[in-house]
Amino acid sequence: MTAHVADANVDPERLRRWRLVLGDAADSPCGKVTGTDATMDAALAALYDSTEASDGGRKRTGGLGGSAPRVARWLGDIREYFPSTVVQVMQADAIERLNLSRLLLEPEMLDAIEPDVHLVGTLLSLNRVMPAKSKDAARQVVRRVVEQLERRIAQKTRAAVTGALNRATRINRPRHSDIDWDRTIRANLQHYQPEYRTIVPERLVGYGRRTSSVQRDVVLCVDQSGSMAASVVYSGIFSAVLASMRSLRTSLVVFDTAVVDLTPELHDPVEVLFGTQLGGGTDINRAIGYCQGLITRPRDSIFVLISDLYEGGVRAEMLRRVSSLVSAGVQVVVLLALSDEGAPAYDRQNAAALAALGVPAFACTPDAFPDLMAAAIERRDLQAFAEQFADR
Repeated sequence: MTAHVADANVDPERLRRWRLVLGDAADSPCGKVTGTDATMDAALAALYDSTEASDGGRKRTGGLGGSAPRVARWLGDIREYFPSTVVQVMQADAIERLNLSRLLLEPEMLDAIEPDVHLVGTLLSLNRVMPAKSKDAARQVVRRVVEQLERRIAQKTRAAVTGALNRATRINRPRHSDIDWDRTIRANLQHYQPEYRTIVPERLVGYGRRTSSVQRDVVLCVDQSGSMAASVVYSGIFSAVLASMRSLRTSLVVFDTAVVDLTPELHDPVEVLFGTQLGGGTDINRAIGYCQGLITRPRDSIFVLISDLYEGGVRAEMLRRVSSLVSAGVQVVVLLALSDEGAPAYDRQNAAALAALGVPAFACTPDAFPDLMAAAIERRDLQAFAEQFADR
């Protein structure tokens, strides 16, 4: 690289960027940094040249140290000099490389943080050890993320679910005012009478009259083991959105080795999230058993299990419970993740066993979840949906 740097035609901006990437070891070939670049370099060095980071035997300098105020200042610096997407990566790296979880309990650090889904997951995992002075600040961070995500997903979810419910309640003996003429014509094209230049409809297609009654029961059962943090966050928000729709009766159940029903908290997704406890073991069988008791109208019910399928309970009984739900007419959906990161590590043997029962298990992004719910409401082939989603 030194030979290239010596070339007088090398772009100064390119040299500057390489210097920030490589650190002060590149002062000689790339030149020293000054001013704003020096501040940016110090912020990068504090994280990636830290004495506390894993260094593979190399001597390191800098570091954030153990002071919460110092970390808060560092967070302020990176928010000032880097775009938010980069800030989120650096924050995640700091938590992983420097074990800053305990410093997240300090209010001054929470005030300086760039909120995102992964940081919400970290805060929720610390919920049980968080001192009272930090909980208000943590709730503000969580609420900011929840509000951002609700703006992103709420409208699409309501539109997709409402449309699916309308289509699902279409009837074949509608009143005249309820006839869907476009679909009626398409359904009767074979009955076109050329001599009269008209269609004689043998089957009328229409919509059921609007009703305020509950048309579907939705039960979301969410694994709250540590690897499912992002899925827990999105599940809580989607559950709150679905619960706001009067045509649905929505329940939210989270589990590890214990089962917690958070349905009473669905009016406030922040309360829902603080009701979770990330980490611990996994007893899927026990959780499904609890959810079976919530399902009173099988053919009008949708059961969504969100889990990596690593079962710590009784596997054979878990599979029998799923088979029983399917046989009763429940539309069963199994998601390996509800996040933007794709499928996590998961138990492939259990996924294959579920597929044999007609229940495909696949990862789903938050943006695709409304379409998935629409497909489930209309009782479409979810295997086809999973394959279509995998091809995107």
